[in-house]
Amino acid sequence: MSKFYITTAIDYVNSIPHIGTAYEKIGADALARFMRMDGHEVHFQMGNDEHSVNVQKAAIQQGLSPKAYCDQMREKFLAIWQQMGISCDDFIQTSEPRHHQGVTKLFQVIYDKGDIYQAPYEGWYCESCEAFFTEKDLVDGVCPNHKSKPKWLKEDNYFFKLSAYQQKLLNHYQQHPEFILPEIRRNEVVRLVESGLQDISVSRSSFDWGIPLPIDKKHVVYVWFDALVNYLSAIGYGDDVGANLVFAPGRSQGSPLQKWWPADMHIIGKDITRFHCVIWPAMLMSAGLPLPKTVFGHGFVFLKGEKMSKSLGNIVTPLDVIPQYGADALRYYLLRESSFGSDGDFTWDNFIKRYNSDLANDLGNVLNRTLGMVNKYLGGTLDVGAALRGRPGSLGSHIGLPLQDRETELKGLVESTLDRVRVALDPVQSGDINFHAALAEIWKVIAATDKYIDSSAPWKLFKEGNRAAIEAVLYHAADTIRNIALLVRPFLPTTSERIWQQLDLENKLPIAAQTFKNIAWGETPAPLIVKIGEPMFPRIETEGVMNHAPTKKGNQMETTELIDIGDFAKVQLRVAEVVAAEKVEGADKLLKLQVAIGEERRQIVAGIAQHYTPEQIVGKSIIIVANLKPAKIRGVESNGMLLAASHETGLSIVTLDRPLASGARVK
Repeated sequence: MSKFYITTAIDYVNSIPHIGTAYEKIGADALARFMRMDGHEVHFQMGNDEHSVNVQKAAIQQGLSPKAYCDQMREKFLAIWQQMGISCDDFIQTSEPRHHQGVTKLFQVIYDKGDIYQAPYEGWYCESCEAFFTEKDLVDGVCPNHKSKPKWLKEDNYFFKLSAYQQKLLNHYQQHPEFILPEIRRNEVVRLVESGLQDISVSRSSFDWGIPLPIDKKHVVYVWFDALVNYLSAIGYGDDVGANLVFAPGRSQGSPLQKWWPADMHIIGKDITRFHCVIWPAMLMSAGLPLPKTVFGHGFVFLKGEKMSKSLGNIVTPLDVIPQYGADALRYYLLRESSFGSDGDFTWDNFIKRYNSDLANDLGNVLNRTLGMVNKYLGGTLDVGAALRGRPGSLGSHIGLPLQDRETELKGLVESTLDRVRVALDPVQSGDINFHAALAEIWKVIAATDKYIDSSAPWKLFKEGNRAAIEAVLYHAADTIRNIALLVRPFLPTTSERIWQQLDLENKLPIAAQTFKNIAWGETPAPLIVKIGEPMFPRIETEGVMNHAPTKKGNQMETTELIDIGDFAKVQLRVAEVVAAEKVEGADKLLKLQVAIGEERRQIVAGIAQHYTPEQIVGKSIIIVANLKPAKIRGVESNGMLLAASHETGLSIVTLDRPLASGARVK
């Protein structure tokens, strides 16, 4: 079994994580979970960065010692990561003794090499970044990340001879193009190093919250030198292990350090590539240690076009999303919107659209309708009959060749999707970590399952009394959903477990023991006594453009976001007459309406079947949104949306108090 050591950047603890921070952890967690299910032995490392001026200030403000404050924040961070389903194997604090030992040892090794010297320092320093800047680093005289003017700092510090490693770094980048990914990050770093490197300060003497230098107790190690060492100290660097360690790819024996180092992937934000791709490898070269295989600089999650940060006051936190919509909804949105190496944007409007479309309408719907039909047509027990067990792929013979063709298509998709997901998630092959492309491949299986159910029409088979054919169709649907649950597990772990429980699989095939080797057509054990639970992703009914979270007041969704007359003018509301209506087969809540808008005829699918019968709505004049993009709901095309109001007492369609010709514009 090959090893895979993956890390994230450790986080400042002067405030709780926002969605931009969570994006990194979710991405790393999805990759770690994927590698575990794909047969690798994984060590997933996270932690907190605690030795900084800002942390010391925050502790003083709360009347705590820095260490007590950091320990308190550790619990808050871990609680959030747990709610988000983050599966890290270890979590390090830079105030821990093991980290102090590792930093002290590495500093001493580099000093003994002759790469650290003492000299006065004078230059720009951003306290929010905890970083030194040159004039060329600043944008219009301010920090590019925090938009604030840095301080001019004068100290007598210790310096690392970074300039001595310029050519060695360039050689490594050329020989190992996979060291910095995606390519845009590599090009940025190469240009930076080619422009010339200056020696950097690696100590501070103006405050004492930090790790004392082993060579001068009046100084503490500069926070960035300190922080980078966590990737080593967390796996034992600094312990009393022999100095002449041997590192071999794939090593599974020896000390934890020998087993896991070098790291296979550092996942970091694109704003700290200079530290991880220039300073960190130079430190390792100086100490004679192997370099990580890949440093991946992910993009930012913006809010209204700006990077989220406490100093800018534009933060949305995971706790704004998870309590109402669940961790998996947040995980899905962040991973699905863009490639990991590119910037994304969080808006509540886009979140709700993605939630309703992909999670409620697609994944949730295909599970709910399958289990609903097993319950309705087969009494809740899915069996394929003794004569058919052990003969996957042959069940379609009950309905004839067309169904067998559909099964063959579905089988091929189930069995081939994993390979495409692997390519999407391999940054060396794809040039990025394309979570969005991987999820799109899985969603093709979901769409194909929905199409398979529609084309096989169990409701028609039920009318014909063909129980064996119903069993065949619903078995294949349930079997495909089992495979979907395995494919989505790295990305939506809670959803995967809930699918497993509703399919009655936990006692037969414990999900904790499942890997991608269990993806196979026709291997779902039967009989199954399915368990229909609450909808996994109930639709969010709030409509409109929002840049904040919808909130509940009483039983009504409320928003304070205002739109101008120009936004309202984009919505075309028209009077329409319902000329025909019928239920959508296999969907308890949907009616398919044929409406007249003047001379035009149009089809609309509406979720009103539990409130109106087809007979009750035919002939009514209703109000519709006429310029809505067409959408498919349960495989049925809908060209518009009717207006209705809902309350705990029920739902009522918006109608007219006096007759108007169909097609009239509502203003």
